[in-house]
Amino acid sequence: MPINKTPMKFINNRFALAFFLLVFTSFVTSAQEIIKDSVVSSPIIKKQSTGKLKIDGIIATVGDYIILDSDIDKSFLEISAQGGSVKDITRCQMLGKLLEDKLYAHQAVQDSIVVTDSEVKGMMEDRLRYMVEQIGSMEKVVQYYKKDSEEEFRSYFSDILKEGRLTSEMQKKIVDAVEITPEEVRNYFKTIPKNDLPFFGVELEVAQIVVTPKVSAEDKQKVIDRLNGFKKEIEEGSSFSTKAVLYSQDPGSRATGGYYKMNRKTPFVKEFKDVAFSLAEGEISAPFETDFGFHIIYVEKIKGQEIELRHILLAPVATEASLAEAKEKITLIKKRIEDKEITFAEAARTLSDEKETRANGGALINPKTQDTRFELTKMDPVFYSQVSNLKTNQISEPILDQTEEGKKKFKLITVTNRIDEHAADYAKDYIKIKDLALKSKQITAIGKWFDEKIKETYIKIIGEYRDCDFTNNWLKK
Repeated sequence: MPINKTPMKFINNRFALAFFLLVFTSFVTSAQEIIKDSVVSSPIIKKQSTGKLKIDGIIATVGDYIILDSDIDKSFLEISAQGGSVKDITRCQMLGKLLEDKLYAHQAVQDSIVVTDSEVKGMMEDRLRYMVEQIGSMEKVVQYYKKDSEEEFRSYFSDILKEGRLTSEMQKKIVDAVEITPEEVRNYFKTIPKNDLPFFGVELEVAQIVVTPKVSAEDKQKVIDRLNGFKKEIEEGSSFSTKAVLYSQDPGSRATGGYYKMNRKTPFVKEFKDVAFSLAEGEISAPFETDFGFHIIYVEKIKGQEIELRHILLAPVATEASLAEAKEKITLIKKRIEDKEITFAEAARTLSDEKETRANGGALINPKTQDTRFELTKMDPVFYSQVSNLKTNQISEPILDQTEEGKKKFKLITVTNRIDEHAADYAKDYIKIKDLALKSKQITAIGKWFDEKIKETYIKIIGEYRDCDFTNNWLKK
């Protein structure tokens, strides 16, 4: 439910490393200890590659958070384990990234950003399954993190996940507050020398017609009955979060136990929002239908105009007979277009089952850029295979597609326009240039935020790391 080439020398690269590391550490957050009103107990002894023994103790403190020397090693290991290269990252740079994470988390607490235990629990189960798949067993996961028991590891990992969520929520709060005007976009573009303009590859504008197989009332009722069964079991004591992880077909929330935080402006479909805001705290809805399938919602918390909820989505399965009927219908639509009885855009407006594209004659919007262009080399591989060989105005054969929620549909695709590779043009590429300018302004805002919060926060760096040449003024010189 509900990558442009950047001229990096003209974007403040103060946090380029931080963003790079965030990509590789977003799934399994760096293993770091957290303290509250206490000091870490006896230091850990570790052996360096030189064969010498080195004391592994606290090397930095940021507010209520601390960083151990071993946290740097673990961060390197985790980036490598996820396929990233660490050869150009120094220990000082890695410490700088960890310091940033700690400051984000510390300030999130000061700003009363709340991460609930149920939210953390939902994240944990999915990530533990991933870790077990990668390492082999829960016992090996516990050994890898040098914990004495699964219970100790879960407690430790819960703190790690909570800290990571606080970090991301704080960073989101900063960048979401940044807006940019057309005049700022124009001034940003003027600062880029002609030889350094970003270069965009071949782009396509694409339209589609969708025919969705009809689902019988009987099949819909089976899904409704199953959701009512879930509701009854939850009301009798079963975990909503666990059932969402096990059964929900919503890929956007399944990993977190169906969790969403939303207000009335959050871009969810109207039917979903209407039900969500009609419920009292602790109430579970009856099954209801949207274009995605059938849902039940549990409102976990209401805070002013914002609610925290969990939901389970199930989509009825189309029968072979209804699939065959849908294919026959879309094949006939294709023939009518090719016989000049109707244009592709007219067919999309009058015959397509996809409400989101119907009004625009089937034109697709690129979710990354919010315009109608799709850069060929940056397309989703499946989408690329469907459109890359089409000539302008050529219509594809009927394509059987399956959504992330598991619903099947047939579609016709056509390329309505092809834009050759070119250097950025202000008029033609305004949306992409605006995105680059906004990112630049966001990075500047983050830099200003760090400058201010470092001055206000207790920060201490110990030993050899005081010799690091940090980007931020962690040493408060």
